[in-house]
Amino acid sequence: MSLNTNDTLRATVAALMRLAGETQHDLAAGMGLGQAAVSKKLAGRIAWSLADVDALAAHYGIPVPDLLAGPTHATAKLPTARLAQVVGGHQATIPTS
Repeated sequence: MSLNTNDTLRATVAALMRLAGETQHDLAAGMGLGQAAVSKKLAGRIAWSLADVDALAAHYGIPVPDLLAGPTHATAKLPTARLAQVVGGHQATIPTS
C-alpha cells in the first residue's frame, strides 16, 4: 500500500521532530502556527498546505524536494546542528545556523 503525499509528509515531519528533539509546540513556534494546528496536521485531520511545506523546509533547513521524498531521505538531509543530543530527547534551544 502506497501512502499519499499528505501521509508521507506527516510521517516525515514526525521523524524530523523526533531527530530534532522537538515538540509540537516547538514546531508550531518555528512555523508561526498554533500548537493545535500542528497537532491536527500531524493527526491527518487537516492537510498540510504548500505554504506549510515551505515553512517546514525553512524550519528544518531541508529543500522542499528532499522533504517530500519521505522520512528516510529527509532525515538523512537534516543538518547536523538540528539533531538532538539524544534521539527522542528534547532540544531546549534550537540553533539558528
